[in-house]
Amino acid sequence: MAAIEASNDDVAGVLRDSLRGFLDEHWRPLGLAAPSSPEEVSAIWRKLVGLGVAALGAESGEGGLAEILIVMAELGRAGCPAPMWSAALANLAISGSQVDVAVDLLDRLQSAKATVAFSFGALDPDAGTGAVEVADLKAKGTLRFVEAAGGATHLLVVLDQAQLALINLGGPGVECVATRAMGAWGLYEVRLNEAPLTRIPAGTVDLDHLRIKGRAMLTARAHGAARRAFELAVDYAKERHQFGQPIGRFQAIQHKLADCLIALEGVRLILDHAARLHDGGEGGWRYFADCASAFSGHALRQVSLEIQHTFGAIGYAEEHEAPIHFKRVHLDTVALGGASDAKSGLAARLLDAGGVGLPQYDLGSAGNAFRDQIRFWLEQNWTGDTKQAFDVRPFAKREFDAGFARDIGETGWIGLGWPKQFGGQARSPLEQIAFMETMERGEAPRIGAAIQANALMMFGTAAQQQKYLPEILRGEAMHGMGYSEPQAGSDLAALRTSAARDGDHWVINGQKIWTTTWWGKYMFLAARTDKDTKPPHAGISMFIVPMDSPGITVRPSATMYDGTFANIFYDNVRIPSENLVGGVNGGWKVLTGALAFERGLVGGGIVLKVAHAFEQLRLHVTAKQGDRSLADDPMIRDRMATLASEIEIGRLLMMHCAELAADGMTPPEYGAISKVFSGELMERFGEAALDILGMRAALSEQMPGAIDNGRFEQNLRHSLMWVISIGTNEIQRSLIAQRALGMPR
Repeated sequence: MAAIEASNDDVAGVLRDSLRGFLDEHWRPLGLAAPSSPEEVSAIWRKLVGLGVAALGAESGEGGLAEILIVMAELGRAGCPAPMWSAALANLAISGSQVDVAVDLLDRLQSAKATVAFSFGALDPDAGTGAVEVADLKAKGTLRFVEAAGGATHLLVVLDQAQLALINLGGPGVECVATRAMGAWGLYEVRLNEAPLTRIPAGTVDLDHLRIKGRAMLTARAHGAARRAFELAVDYAKERHQFGQPIGRFQAIQHKLADCLIALEGVRLILDHAARLHDGGEGGWRYFADCASAFSGHALRQVSLEIQHTFGAIGYAEEHEAPIHFKRVHLDTVALGGASDAKSGLAARLLDAGGVGLPQYDLGSAGNAFRDQIRFWLEQNWTGDTKQAFDVRPFAKREFDAGFARDIGETGWIGLGWPKQFGGQARSPLEQIAFMETMERGEAPRIGAAIQANALMMFGTAAQQQKYLPEILRGEAMHGMGYSEPQAGSDLAALRTSAARDGDHWVINGQKIWTTTWWGKYMFLAARTDKDTKPPHAGISMFIVPMDSPGITVRPSATMYDGTFANIFYDNVRIPSENLVGGVNGGWKVLTGALAFERGLVGGGIVLKVAHAFEQLRLHVTAKQGDRSLADDPMIRDRMATLASEIEIGRLLMMHCAELAADGMTPPEYGAISKVFSGELMERFGEAALDILGMRAALSEQMPGAIDNGRFEQNLRHSLMWVISIGTNEIQRSLIAQRALGMPR
């Protein structure tokens, strides 16, 4: 779990650890046993104010949105209803005000002499929240779902886009009535009847932006609650025995918890990203904050449901901690319009007035410059007649282009991530993302043999490295992967293809199936060299087999996505002994080591395909057909916003894998998280595109009337490959559960 729990920011990590320890000591023993009284909440809040959290968000305080979200997440984790949300919003809303009463309130708030409850009033997207009417500086109306009003001294309510009102909750005309929601207490209905108020101008504060920040804070608290419940369920799955073994050994439980971890990591990353952009003064924070809420509305609630399923009947008990977090997640993800309002904001950005495309990520100075360099190269070398001639080919002829590969080979970019000792450029993972992203946008064919090159650099002899790596680097040689067999797909340890030593040669016999790069110059082939060794994977060796060797029979087959793979038969195929890679019976480490090295960016490659396809879909959705467009349909707007939020989760998982790789190597379990999410996103995108565009999108390439030459339906058919290749997603989920969560094998 180190890659998952590590913080990139030491200050943030210190704040998180400090708060967690404090709340474990001062709140958890009290707050989880029974509903919290206003007095208990006020008492813990005074202690938290002493730690300085009440100043977060104020102009005079230290820390920005990132620190506020950390505090909210830790409160959610601890099940503590301290009024941090209202305090932070008050600081953000009025800390620059020159109104005396506002200045005085903030001073008292930050010294624990006053406590504020906050309501967005009429600006709350949920009409059921209520509103306030003001006449002669007196308020009348009802505000619902107001947090912590029972123990607060003041209410700060938004009146309209330009002003707020401050009301003394202990003054005349005010009644606070406790409300039970989702079976929990903590919200209040505030009834106002000619209650005196003070107007506070909003000044330069954008109250719509404030609402987006408020919703991000609630998302962070929901994430903290869901994460804590998840941790409890993981521990329970290791200890609870059924049918004579821990339930954590059951595949159903492992996969359920793996899915929960994927969702939780996605929420964590996108909240962190939105906060960093906000605190760095970048306008893109609003888009990512909306993406966080749009994704979390379903994801965190699904996590909560799966946690309850894992606990079973024990989780139903009110004295158990899990129900507290279930309630918190559901309350926080539906408030302030929840996912629906966030998706409305996303749809407006993406689709209205032609829309704005998906944002471009900052890949650092080197990555950004390299992206521009690649774009310029493509403009010079992959346009005009060359590109047009390529595009009219059937898909099966567009998977690879030998001329393009050789042209790229002249740049050295095939080895852009290789160490310099092997002729590579030793570029960073972010620069590798720049390359993948730009090539995808340019719709260039694939190149290189990344997995095989990695294996040679990690396990090959000096002679092998000198012979094979330069060919790959120049774009002259493609290597296929001869792994799968009729009885050994995901279970590669069961493979039967044999290799027997005969003097200075190895003799190979057997069959490989589903081999995609069957037309390559070489096959990177796994074969059994010891049939008696236990465990079975210990008797496997890896070989480089020239595909022009006598005894090889290739039977190509068309795939359902219009590509090709082949069944390949090896009948007494003789190869020199120096073609053995990694030593006799050392093939398993070669196979798994090379796959693990590559898997970290596989998910990134998939999500970049989806992001590019989304942009093509968005152009069709926003295109006018007369005076209307598909973007006018509310259901399509919702679907597009959902896809955008999921794409950002996938891209941030990719970026985190790159960060981990920069520090060494992406842990296999984290590469699996990225691959599982992105592969299944590709399927969901393909299905959505057909729903949105209709039957014309189902027309295949070269058919009259086909949209974008059948791009969208072909993408859907191709997407199935990505949940199977390089380890099926079911195998990946087991890997996540066992490696990241410590589930028993």
